[in-house]
Amino acid sequence: MNNTGDNLIFLKKFFNQIKYKMLAGPIIIFMILFMMILPLPAFILDVMFTFNIVFSIIILLLTMFTRSILDFLIFPTILLFSTLLRLALNIASSRIILLNGQYGNSAAGKIIDAFGNFLVGGNFAVGIIVFSMLVIINFMVVTKGSVRIAEVGARFILDGMPGKQMAIDADLNSGLIGEEEAKKRRAEITQESDFYGSMDGASKFVRGDAVAGILIMMINLIGGLLIGTMQHNMDILSAGKTYTILTVGDGLIAQIPALIISTAAGVIVTRVTTQQNVSEQILSQLFNNPKVIFLSALIIGVFGLIPGMPNTIFLFFTCLLLFITWKLSKQLDTNSIKITKTPNSNLQKNNKIFNEATWNDVHQEDALGLEVGYKLINMVDNNKNNGILLKRIKGIRKQFAREMGFLPPVIHIRDNLEITPICYRILLNGVEIGSNEVYPEKIMAINPGFIKKDLIGKTCYEPAFGLPAVWISKDMQEEANSIGYTIVDASTVIATHFHSILMQYAGELFGRQEAQNLLEHLKKTTPKLVDGLIPEIISITTFNKILKNLLTEQISIRDMRSIIDCLAENCPQQNDIEILTSLVRQKLGRFITQNWFPKNQYKNEIQAIGLDSKLEKLLIDTVKSGSALEPKIVENLIKNVSYALKNQKKLKAPYVLLVNPVIRNVLSRLLRNSFPKITVLSTLEIIDTRPIKFTSIIDFK
Repeated sequence: MNNTGDNLIFLKKFFNQIKYKMLAGPIIIFMILFMMILPLPAFILDVMFTFNIVFSIIILLLTMFTRSILDFLIFPTILLFSTLLRLALNIASSRIILLNGQYGNSAAGKIIDAFGNFLVGGNFAVGIIVFSMLVIINFMVVTKGSVRIAEVGARFILDGMPGKQMAIDADLNSGLIGEEEAKKRRAEITQESDFYGSMDGASKFVRGDAVAGILIMMINLIGGLLIGTMQHNMDILSAGKTYTILTVGDGLIAQIPALIISTAAGVIVTRVTTQQNVSEQILSQLFNNPKVIFLSALIIGVFGLIPGMPNTIFLFFTCLLLFITWKLSKQLDTNSIKITKTPNSNLQKNNKIFNEATWNDVHQEDALGLEVGYKLINMVDNNKNNGILLKRIKGIRKQFAREMGFLPPVIHIRDNLEITPICYRILLNGVEIGSNEVYPEKIMAINPGFIKKDLIGKTCYEPAFGLPAVWISKDMQEEANSIGYTIVDASTVIATHFHSILMQYAGELFGRQEAQNLLEHLKKTTPKLVDGLIPEIISITTFNKILKNLLTEQISIRDMRSIIDCLAENCPQQNDIEILTSLVRQKLGRFITQNWFPKNQYKNEIQAIGLDSKLEKLLIDTVKSGSALEPKIVENLIKNVSYALKNQKKLKAPYVLLVNPVIRNVLSRLLRNSFPKITVLSTLEIIDTRPIKFTSIIDFK
């Protein structure tokens, strides 16, 4: 007893949890299967035929009154269900016609009898002709056109997806829309593409249904004649008339809903998405020009005056069109009066405001930007691949802030249709400072420099460090790893290159606004450190320039305590920015030494490039006298530095030139353009506890 009660309670809870809307789909499928398998009584068949007609009319009206295909995304699935329902009804009706046709026309139900007798007057020849015409209209005209439009629509929608995605990203990056609106629009684009892709296949159901209707009619005719004459001893004329009328009635009751559904499919794939439904679009666009209606009235009126023509009908439509012309003209005149009634109307004011330029029309260039081709959009899309590149770019910004001591500008990412699909560009104040091409479907195998075996793929150079590399397919990853190649994906290539560019242009990223933000942050965290410094001792402009000089040569400004202490100590006696920068660099000597020459490497030695004493003396004298170096000396200097850097690369030593502090700044500016990766340090910036070993000496030769 208790078990029975528990079972009842369980069943009650189970049925309470069921959402009955979820059962609609399975119920329809099982109903269709039962109609195909089990014989149905004539009354049930009449009910299902009526339901089929009602269902098709509802679908047609829904397609007429929806304002967007996004409001009726389930249509391809409904198309499948309606096709299966009609085929199941054809099977069920064929079964009852062939089993009970000998009992007369009413044996198959009232619906089939009505369509076979009343609609075609009991004339089976007329019925066959009407049925054939419906099949031709459905199969050759409506269905064929719908299928072709669905195919073309699917292709154009899919081809246009990247452009729509890029437009959304551009609006998002420019601030015209928010993140939620962008997600909504991306979802709508995906739904639209899925819809047209489904319609491309679902439209084949309708076409197949039309073909099946013809074959089923032929089978019923031939089968009915054979069964009537051979099994029920009917004469051939009686059997032909009875089974033909029943077959024609069955075909008509099936083809009319099929034609309605085909029309609905044609309406939904041919419509243009606007804020109006189909009826509103037809009325607003077909009857928006009274001149066209008036000319149509004149032409119909001429036909009405020709002797022998149905003059009454033509003249009736002429009067109707003239009345429509008068109403449209009156409506247009009323609208124009409303617009021009007062010279100071709101519309004129709005037009005046719209035509005038404002500061909102002026757009400043983003300080830092990343542009990607349309094939790379998925790498920065949160909905695709989890936006892996977007996350890495954000991580690089945080890493840069920790390394260099200030927060760089926000990185604006947008698409660019003018660049190649696999290209990306890094922009500083709207100007390109770096670019490259990546293959999102491949991986990059980087040669560390000692691997002799080549891989099959597209050869290239890693953009951040200039190492030889090759783009390979992902299934070659294990082979490349076993040889010794370093494997990275496309997002890592872009992120590493972006970080390298940030470090290279750190000085240009640090402006007056960043300096002010840094000071405000210091006032909150260490207020006593900056009290009385700016503007009492040093101006914000000088402070900004000194920090910019440090960052230009990739010296971090994290140690603001040492920097501010040095400036507070020396600014009262010195106002030359270059000298103050040099003094700050010397104050940061421990950091500089550790950064370029980490301990426990090269036996704790500082392996750097040095200058020949004669050349160094010449350069010192030139700087002190304020004269310029001879072009020949500059040419030889650059050539010898190039050789020295190659030697540093072989030794795996840093690209550092160690010189006298007097000429450090001059040499740094001179060599920076030719060798962006070289660092020029002065001997005063190296701590005394580390031994120095010159790996190369640059001389006049």
